[in-house]
Amino acid sequence: MDDTVKGRFLDAESRRAVELDTLSAILPMDRRDRLAQLLTDDDVATLKHLAREGMGENSLRALASDLAYLEGWAAAATGGPLPWPATEALALKFVAHHLWDPAQRENDPRHGMPAEVAAALRAEGLLRSDGAHAPSTVKRRLASWGTLHRWKGIEGPFVSPALRSAVRLAVRASPRTRRRKSRRAVTRDVLDRLAATCATDRLADTRDLAILLLAFASGGRRRSEVARLRVEQLSDEPAVPLDPTDPKSPTLPCVSIQLGRTKTGDADDEGRVFLVGPPVEALREWLERSDIRKGPVFRAIDRWEALDERALTPQSVNLIVKRRCAMAGLDPRDFAAHGLRSGYLTEAARQGVALPEAMQQSQHRSVQQAASYYNEAERAQGRAARLLTR
Repeated sequence: MDDTVKGRFLDAESRRAVELDTLSAILPMDRRDRLAQLLTDDDVATLKHLAREGMGENSLRALASDLAYLEGWAAAATGGPLPWPATEALALKFVAHHLWDPAQRENDPRHGMPAEVAAALRAEGLLRSDGAHAPSTVKRRLASWGTLHRWKGIEGPFVSPALRSAVRLAVRASPRTRRRKSRRAVTRDVLDRLAATCATDRLADTRDLAILLLAFASGGRRRSEVARLRVEQLSDEPAVPLDPTDPKSPTLPCVSIQLGRTKTGDADDEGRVFLVGPPVEALREWLERSDIRKGPVFRAIDRWEALDERALTPQSVNLIVKRRCAMAGLDPRDFAAHGLRSGYLTEAARQGVALPEAMQQSQHRSVQQAASYYNEAERAQGRAARLLTR
């Protein structure tokens, strides 16, 4: 039976699940059936189009998640599917349901998301928070909504003055402290403690040491970049002197990493970073012991030290960081894989590395974002915060 005939015998939900199978390398397939329930045929077709157009994996994954939430919210709030194009009134309703003033809610139960809408979303597993949403989450979902309108070639209400004003006022009315992706940065002192937990000859210790040192020293690579790193992206470079000013200085091994597509860069970008010294040694030891010659660099290891052929997931990289923190006597709740990224820039600031040089390695596009780590490091050490210490 060919696919056309077979498709006639599938209900709409099952057909969408089959269609989503073609995106299995990108979308979270443990949620495939759930996405098939929430998304429409047009939604799935749009996601497949974006995948063919080369949209980054993380961006597409976030877009699919936001689209599923918007569809679920529209069904709960209006009783129908998400309309295309969306009306300004619907976008304003979305803001009112997700950004609201807790004090006003106490006086007026109708303020914010209606109880029946919240109950429906909670029953569908789409809503976990009890209060107003984080402004960053609402802004991201509005941005995703707008992006989907543009890809469909239709006009949306997302640049209207009324909507922008509503978002701005709603954010003021629902103040929330911005949470860092990692409460604490993995600075050099913390990294040394994590590395010390990898001192045995277990294969997993060799792998985890390579992950930690490479992720930090390559500029604080994101967990998704570490997870999908392939041997083909690595190149041996000439050894470099330990002291560039000394002609007789001993040399250190050097490896370059061609980054390809990142969160802020395209596959065609010439993003390349360098590893020097201990991270190179740790990486080479891992590749030699694991006998990995091509494909994913970092892979799962079972209890018998057999390697999986597939790459680690980004979540696995995050769990490795947390597990090493627990082994080092640190609270894993304070740390996440992103702490390696913030830790790299924080440590660069502490050691007097110029911001432009550090940004070349971290591949930050935003000077403002990268400089925030420098500013925090400098302010903590400065006199302005120490007026009562003398």
